[in-house]
Amino acid sequence: MITKETVEKFREIQTPFYYYDLDNLHSVCRTVKEGSERTGIKVHYAIKANANPRLLSIIASYGFGADCVSFNEIRCAVSSGFKPSEVVFAGVGKTDKDIANALDTGILCFNCESIQEIEVIDLIAGQKGKTADIALRINPYVEAHTHKYITTAVPESKFGINTWELSEVLDRMETLKNVRLTGIHFHIGSQITKMTVFQSLCSRINELQEWFASRNVNLEIINVGGGLGIDYTDPEKFANFDEYFSLLKGFIKLRPGQQLHTEPGRSLVGQCGSLISKVLFIKKGSNTTFAIIDAGMNDLIRPALYQAYHKIENLTSDRPKMKYDVVGPVCESADSFGKLVELPETLRGDIIAIRSAGAYGEAMASRYNMRDLPGAVFSDEIQ
Repeated sequence: MITKETVEKFREIQTPFYYYDLDNLHSVCRTVKEGSERTGIKVHYAIKANANPRLLSIIASYGFGADCVSFNEIRCAVSSGFKPSEVVFAGVGKTDKDIANALDTGILCFNCESIQEIEVIDLIAGQKGKTADIALRINPYVEAHTHKYITTAVPESKFGINTWELSEVLDRMETLKNVRLTGIHFHIGSQITKMTVFQSLCSRINELQEWFASRNVNLEIINVGGGLGIDYTDPEKFANFDEYFSLLKGFIKLRPGQQLHTEPGRSLVGQCGSLISKVLFIKKGSNTTFAIIDAGMNDLIRPALYQAYHKIENLTSDRPKMKYDVVGPVCESADSFGKLVELPETLRGDIIAIRSAGAYGEAMASRYNMRDLPGAVFSDEIQ
C-alpha cells in the first residue's frame, strides 16, 4: 500500500522507478505456499515475469521452484536461492550452449517443444555422459480468452507439440539413449481470469493421460504451466489462488506416484509493483489534455504492446477531477499509458503511479531512445 508518508519519500527519488511493496509480495507468497501445501501442488515461479534479484530471493525463501526460459534466467534463479533440482527449463528456442549449461547445472527437467529439440538435447547429453530428464510440452488446443499475443495453445502455434505428433515423438524417443521422459507440460496463455479455461485444460489433461496410459508410458510430473491472471482495476486484490489450487486438485485425475506442478508468474508479483513517474508538462489540444510524464513505453511496454489497462493514480493532487491522455516522452505515438484517464487536476511536478506493474514491467524494460533503465525501490528502504 502506498501511504502519504511513502509519497513524500518518492519526491526525493529520481523518477521513473519501480516501487515494490514487499509486504504485498510476502502476503501473496504465504497464500500460495498455503495453497501448495494444502493440495500438494508444486509451484515453480515464472522468472520471466520479474527477475529482480531482491524479489527472487524472497520468492525462493518460500521453497518454490523456478520456471526459466534461458540459461541466464537459470543462473539468476540459482544465484537468488532457487535449488537447481527444482528448476524447469522451457522455451521453444533453447540454444546448444544453454542446453549444455543447464545440464551442467543439474536442473529438474527440460520442457521440450519439438522432436528436433529432443534430438539435440539427447546429442548434447550424450556428449557429456549425462541423461536429461524431459517433459513434453503439448499443445492442448484450449482457448485461453486472453490477448492474442499471449495465447499459446491455438492450432499452428510455435508453442508445444501437436497431439497428432505424439506417437511419432514416442517412437523416436525409443531410439534415443540420453533422454528420459518424466512428464507432460502445458501452458495455454497468460492473464487468464476465467477459471472455466483451466477447467477445460484439466479435462484435456485427463484425456491425454488416458492416451499415454494406453501406450504404457508412466508419467511422474503433470505440469499445467501458468497463466493465472490478476485484476488490473484493483491493485490491492490478489489472484484467486484458493479457487485455482482447488480446481486443479479436484479436476485433474492423478495416477499413483504422480505430482502436479504449476508455474505462476504474474499472479505472484503483479500487484506488488508500481511504476512511479513525475509529470513533466501539461499540454492542451483542441479536445484533449495531455499529461506528459517522464516514464515511457521503454519502462512499461504493456499498454503499447498489448493495449493493456493499468490503473493510473495522481498521488499528490486532491484537486477537482479532469480527464487526461497520460503519455510518455518516447518518439512513438503508441507511447501512451491511458486515454481519457480521470485524475485530480494534474500539474507539472505531480507524482503519478501506474499500478499493478510488478509483472512484465521492469522485466521488459529497454533503453529505446537511449533512455536510462528505470530504477527499483523497495518498501523497506523508505519506511
